[in-house]
Amino acid sequence: MTTKNKGTAAFVSLAALVALSACSTTGARTADTAAESGVPAASGEERSIVNVVKLSGGDWFNRMQVGNEEYAEEHGIKVTQTAGDDASEEKQIAIINDLIAQKPSAMTIIPNSPESLENVIQRAKQAGIVIVTGEAAGMNGVDADIEAFVNQDYGAHQLDQLATCMGDAGGQYAHFVGSLTVKSHNEWADGATEHLKDYPNITSIGERVSSDESQETAYQRTKEILARYPDIKGFIGSASTDVAGIGRAIQEAGKQDQTCVVGTSTPAIVGTLIDDGSVDVITGWDPALQGKAMLAAAEIILDGGSIADGADLGVPGYEKVSQDKESPTTFYGNAWIDITKETTKDYSF
Repeated sequence: MTTKNKGTAAFVSLAALVALSACSTTGARTADTAAESGVPAASGEERSIVNVVKLSGGDWFNRMQVGNEEYAEEHGIKVTQTAGDDASEEKQIAIINDLIAQKPSAMTIIPNSPESLENVIQRAKQAGIVIVTGEAAGMNGVDADIEAFVNQDYGAHQLDQLATCMGDAGGQYAHFVGSLTVKSHNEWADGATEHLKDYPNITSIGERVSSDESQETAYQRTKEILARYPDIKGFIGSASTDVAGIGRAIQEAGKQDQTCVVGTSTPAIVGTLIDDGSVDVITGWDPALQGKAMLAAAEIILDGGSIADGADLGVPGYEKVSQDKESPTTFYGNAWIDITKETTKDYSF
């Protein structure tokens, strides 16, 4: 097998800008303009926002909680975070239903399945609760959806990282997603698949591999793939635990020098697997900053304002968000990052 090009993986700092498409509406943060939702402004003392995430625990959403706490302290509001003990759609719906009765000022939500939440979000909106989502571009019925970047562009970027690592020889790769219903993960995979036309030496093994948002499942399915495709050269992971599970299987098989592993995660989750090349490039964004950006968007709307193309949410990577041409409530930041063995020290999550 061809030894991978470990030393050539590109690093992009948090401040690096992604070229996003401009939209026809122009404007900026406009907290003095009446919002279409008609939500009255609320004082900081009365304001409470609940962040509903996919799954309780885990370094990714624990990091988002850090952002919540920092934002709450900086802005004098109450922010809490909640989630189910697994990533089921039913538990997330039940949590949101319970919160509607509690009537927080707003909810920021990372949906497990955007389509499954449409009805319960409609009920929340009818109760006067502002709804801001993330990782759900094009989400229907929300006040705003705040994305770290354009999902398809991010997926193409992940494939670029994999191709750089694999080198000219190329080969087959497997693409993991948290589930076949997680919109963001599958849009990333779509972006990678579309980008394959630029890499004729790289091919997919076929169907996407669902990890069920579980590191153990990713590990077991990687072992199965290694047995079925002994010459496989690459893996891309989508859920934050995917590359940790994949990397563990690669390490046990002693294939660090024959395979390339790229995917969305954090240094805390991947741990020492990046040190010996079991994992090569961690891609992603800082969930603390995305959490802050969602909270900032919710506050703009609660203050009677609106978000427009070019708005500054006051959060690094989200200083000039771009509005989606097809979904006017969806906005993209410029916030992806790449982390390699040499740069893990720069990221504390």
